[in-house]
Amino acid sequence: MSRFLLLSVLVLGLSAFNPGPAPAPAPTLKLALLKYAAGDWYANPTSLPNLAKFANENLGTNIDPDNAVVEVGSAELFNYPFVHMTGHGNVLFSDADAENLRNYLLAGGFLHVDDNYGIDPYIRVAMKKVFPDKEFVELPFQHPIFHQRFDFKNGLPKIHEHDGLPPQGFGIFVEDRLVCLYTFESDLGDGWEDPEVHKDPEELRQAALRMGANILQYVFGQ
Repeated sequence: MSRFLLLSVLVLGLSAFNPGPAPAPAPTLKLALLKYAAGDWYANPTSLPNLAKFANENLGTNIDPDNAVVEVGSAELFNYPFVHMTGHGNVLFSDADAENLRNYLLAGGFLHVDDNYGIDPYIRVAMKKVFPDKEFVELPFQHPIFHQRFDFKNGLPKIHEHDGLPPQGFGIFVEDRLVCLYTFESDLGDGWEDPEVHKDPEELRQAALRMGANILQYVFGQ
């Protein structure tokens, strides 16, 4: 037996008795950030990665921290069960965009829209194009989305002050299923970002992450 072959056998034998730590399982799902026309859809770039990590640590999920970016009118939208949308201003959906998003939501997808300050008048018009016969309905504090792994007896936490208004959660329902959650005057996405970005108190950042984990747990449990 050659020296090289003998060393190979010894290495293989030792590895059989000392396998080392098992490799981490591949992520089972990926969150997506919605890309749309006109507005700053790309705001808060560290939000979804941090939310995924927090959910993995606290809910036992296996979410890829490297989120996807998906255009609202793309067929790729259907690859992601949870899509997050944010921005500070204008939102434009073409007719094809609106139809694609509607079909995605009717097929079981979920959209979370987070007001990063200024998106409110635009998202209401855009979502009316998606569902002309539906309105945003305010969620009561008793709604299950506020009472998952973490309990928020007063609804959404207030992360950043905008106009001094209370945070509100609005939903669009299809046959009693929540297909779109709109978090207004809360700014969860800013709270999900890296600590040095906004320099918020840790308790506020934790509140934002916990509410985000609740949203994920509720959506994947519907």
